[in-house]
Amino acid sequence: MSNKTAKYRSDYRAPAFSIERVNLTIELDDVATLVRSKMRLSRRTSGALTLDGEQLKLVSVQLNGETLDADAYTVTDKSLTIDKVPDQFELEIVTELDPSANSALEGLYKSGGAFCTQCEAEGFRRITYYLDRPDVLAVFTTTVIAERERFPYLLSNGNLESTGELEQGRHYATWHDPHPKPAYLFALVAGDFDRLEDHYVTTEGRNVRLELFVDKGNLARGHYAMASLKRAMQWDEERFGLAYDLDRYMVVAVDFFNMGAMENKGLNIFNSKYVLAEPASATDWDYVHVESVIGHEYFHNWTGNRITCRDWFQLSLKEGLTVFRDQEFSSDLGSRAVHRIDAIRVMRSFQFNEDAGPMAHPIRPDKVIEMNNFYTVTVYNKGAEVIRMLHTLLGEHKFQLGMQLYRKRHDGQAVTCEDFIAAMEDANQFDLSLFRRWYSQAGTPEVAISQSYDAATGELHIKLHQQTPATPEQSTKQPVVVPLLFSAYNQAGERVQLKGASQVQQHESGSQLVVLDSETLQLTFNDVEQEPVIAWLENFSAPVKLQTQLTTQDLELLLGHAEQEVTRWEAAQQIYLAALRESVAQQQPAVLSASQIDALRAVLEAPLDNGLKALIFALPSAEELLEYYPQQAPLAAIEQAVDSLAQAVAKALASEFNRCFEALEARADDLSNKAMADRALRQKCLYFLALAKPHQFNEVVEQQALIQGNMTLQQGALEIAVQHQLPCQARVLAEFEAQWQDTPLVMDKWFAAQANARHPDTVDKVAKLLEHSKFSLRNPNRVYALLASFSRNSLRFHQADGAGYRLLLGIIKQLNTLNPQVASRLITPFMQWRRFDTSRQEMLQDCLLQLQQVENLAPDLEEKIASALASDDT
Repeated sequence: MSNKTAKYRSDYRAPAFSIERVNLTIELDDVATLVRSKMRLSRRTSGALTLDGEQLKLVSVQLNGETLDADAYTVTDKSLTIDKVPDQFELEIVTELDPSANSALEGLYKSGGAFCTQCEAEGFRRITYYLDRPDVLAVFTTTVIAERERFPYLLSNGNLESTGELEQGRHYATWHDPHPKPAYLFALVAGDFDRLEDHYVTTEGRNVRLELFVDKGNLARGHYAMASLKRAMQWDEERFGLAYDLDRYMVVAVDFFNMGAMENKGLNIFNSKYVLAEPASATDWDYVHVESVIGHEYFHNWTGNRITCRDWFQLSLKEGLTVFRDQEFSSDLGSRAVHRIDAIRVMRSFQFNEDAGPMAHPIRPDKVIEMNNFYTVTVYNKGAEVIRMLHTLLGEHKFQLGMQLYRKRHDGQAVTCEDFIAAMEDANQFDLSLFRRWYSQAGTPEVAISQSYDAATGELHIKLHQQTPATPEQSTKQPVVVPLLFSAYNQAGERVQLKGASQVQQHESGSQLVVLDSETLQLTFNDVEQEPVIAWLENFSAPVKLQTQLTTQDLELLLGHAEQEVTRWEAAQQIYLAALRESVAQQQPAVLSASQIDALRAVLEAPLDNGLKALIFALPSAEELLEYYPQQAPLAAIEQAVDSLAQAVAKALASEFNRCFEALEARADDLSNKAMADRALRQKCLYFLALAKPHQFNEVVEQQALIQGNMTLQQGALEIAVQHQLPCQARVLAEFEAQWQDTPLVMDKWFAAQANARHPDTVDKVAKLLEHSKFSLRNPNRVYALLASFSRNSLRFHQADGAGYRLLLGIIKQLNTLNPQVASRLITPFMQWRRFDTSRQEMLQDCLLQLQQVENLAPDLEEKIASALASDDT
């Protein structure tokens, strides 16, 4: 068992020493890399100097040029302590490490034939002894030395100062970053790549060299990422007034990477799945994600790098804010409704689940054992929703005033979430004292809204009520600030303004706004001619669960007439969910009424964005429906409900889907927003057509799966063939594998398609795929594609005999040693064990107990297992 203890935000203390500058010389070797670190330190408080360090071999320590004897310092497996140091001094430490043995992919490691680093959150301590915490900012100069033939490119943060040749076929490159940064933003890459070069001139006149490094042979797949980077740089200048501040900006794509990407100052290291894209091998959503993640890491240059976190409890300070910024970037460049819906689905499918589980935590946690466990959808995506609520409350202009003051006050500092909120308050003289509760309170608030209408007086009475369920370690909840955007419609579907309630204001989005900041609130509107249909929580204006009195007829009206596109999608989802929940309750097939079918038919014919139409016809998944059953989840009834609803829609609208499918083009080379939207709807139509008439459309699916040149069409057909078990399934899988066996990112799609299949033999297929020659537990992307996909396939993972549990249990045990971060991400479905029937509870609990007894259990897993097994009394 680990001896790692909890840390508390309330215990924060400033570092005892500051580090002014760091000179690193790193001589790369596959198994014996030598790191020489020269630091200038200054004392801030009394006491010994303790530096963090893990999995290092200490070679020597010098203090002000004098080599220290071994009795002058103490080395443990976690630290180096020097008892007596002066107030100001130079410290030189030489360490040795083995990058090839680093399967955890933290610190310095090998990715394929290249060296690379990942230092967030606490990886730098695996490179050298250091004050590895985000509030220690220093100026870094880094010299990288390696064999020229194997590693022609030697990269690190900042601007390139010098290069040169050395003996024995080696060479060096020295990089200087003039901006003080914490160690987690340090980066190093050495390898032999193809390089794409471009430039961008900032509004300040700086001519920035842009460089993209990819594995040999992948250069053509990097152009979209480079174009996305330039769009991100321009957007950040235009929308936020933020320009880049170095002479170079480099992006390196690697195959072995635990995260999506890392915003290291001036040298971003990316998981290759978020860089490489061409129509033949990347889907339209791959392109969307490339642009989004490229933007996200670039935007960190100011919201995360120039202004960074005081401590890791403040992680949402940079991540929540930057996710909001990348969402706005994608929305400004593409379909705002489509991107907003995508964000909403992440919240409802994943974050609400996290809020209801044993690891529920605020966006600014109060306690942490293993920091890697708090890179969560709560910190990132709920954090972004909290920033979006601020934007809703203040409006665009005032929000930007707050951003400007935040930058002016804190550029070059390590700060807190409170500093950000204070800047927003002070810039606008806006009281956010109650709003701060979003940062300290876990759980998903539930808002109930009821209305009554008096036709005689023309008064409409609205009552709003909020509550937040108890979560672990937070049994008592306070009301939070919930901005509710809403629009009212008359029975003809015309938007009307409700008047007379002083608490309501007109919002710049076109909706009306009321702020619920107490447990209850009552509104009275006057001169209302007829009882309106009100669309509440428009644009998902707060991350809450909503309960209203909307009828089926009300939802049909909103689906057909709402001016806000997200509201139309929401109405469709509520229609589906009502049918699904009724199906589960009655244990009968799901049914849609004739009027609901007519409303859906009208959507296909309406002048709406085709991308929005595709999302309207994206039915709730079993995983989404599962969220409504926190106890004794009826898996068999959920499966029947989901399957029968899809069949009902497919059969009722088969003619309309066919006309739509034939009318839409499927141009493979067009990456415009319109073309992507057309393909999305065309794919959705084919999904339903193949479900309703499998034999008639088997050949269509097969032909599309064999078409080369557009992965959106090819993968879409592959997934349809697998999900519907069409006669062409075997051939399609074999042909796809043969075509793409040497393209890792596309093979990930092949593995995932089979792991996502909701067929009784899926567990057996996944077990066989573990033995496939292209599968490796050392590649996080491949593990996520096969095993994370399978673990989210609720109906098959939770099959009654427990085979799915046993399969994943064995994998997690192996990954505990190989890569604890990946293991920790795979354990999520085990943590929900209390929501299932007694038999499944017992099997899931037994898996957790087995894991708890694993020798040398990683802290990443230990913390989650302990939380899952703890009493659920709150």
